Amino acid sequence: MRVLVVEDDRNLREQLVAALGDAGYAVDQADNGEDGQFLGETEPYDLVILDLGLPKVDGLTVLKNWRAGGRAMPVLILSARDRWSEKVEGLDLGANDYVTKPFHMGELLARVRANVRRTTDHASSVLECGDLQLNTATGQVLVNGQPIKLTAYQYKVLDYLMHHRGRIVSRSELIEKIYAQDHERDSNTIEVFIGILRRKIGADRIVTEKGLGYRLVNPAEGG
Repeated sequence: MRVLVVEDDRNLREQLVAALGDAGYAVDQADNGEDGQFLGETEPYDLVILDLGLPKVDGLTVLKNWRAGGRAMPVLILSARDRWSEKVEGLDLGANDYVTKPFHMGELLARVRANVRRTTDHASSVLECGDLQLNTATGQVLVNGQPIKLTAYQYKVLDYLMHHRGRIVSRSELIEKIYAQDHERDSNTIEVFIGILRRKIGADRIVTEKGLGYRLVNPAEGG
């Protein structure tokens, strides 16, 4: 499951990223509305947590632009603005939920789960590449019907490759997507994760494009 957090308060953003990561979500983040809007327009997310008081572009404008552009992912507004009129405005613009600050992290995670469940009830949560399957709702990975155990980071790498099946994904892109913003980043760990994934799902499923990155393929289709 992929979640985007758009929040300009650094401490709160880090808390959200950590809590969601611990809950098994692959998390992207942005600290302003401009970057958040771009990510929401170009990446497939299962849910977005969106602050309203953002620099560059405010949250309501970001939401309005997403909906006008046909982006239908669930959006949970997170804001210190608690007037009922602002809540109504956010919901009318297409928000799926509204949480006011301060809040309890446990409640927020429960709302995230509820919104994701409502979405997956109406759309397939299973990504497939040949006989490789990844269920984004349950986190289960199957190869030829057999369950494969992955660590959280291995799952994040595979999830991202599955969402971008057939496309070359660079190491730097993977690093940006699987690590929190201030996490110590080491490109060599990506090679380690790829090596482990190849042993677990089959070496011929992840192709190395020299000097460019990695590409997930279905061997039965000839790469």
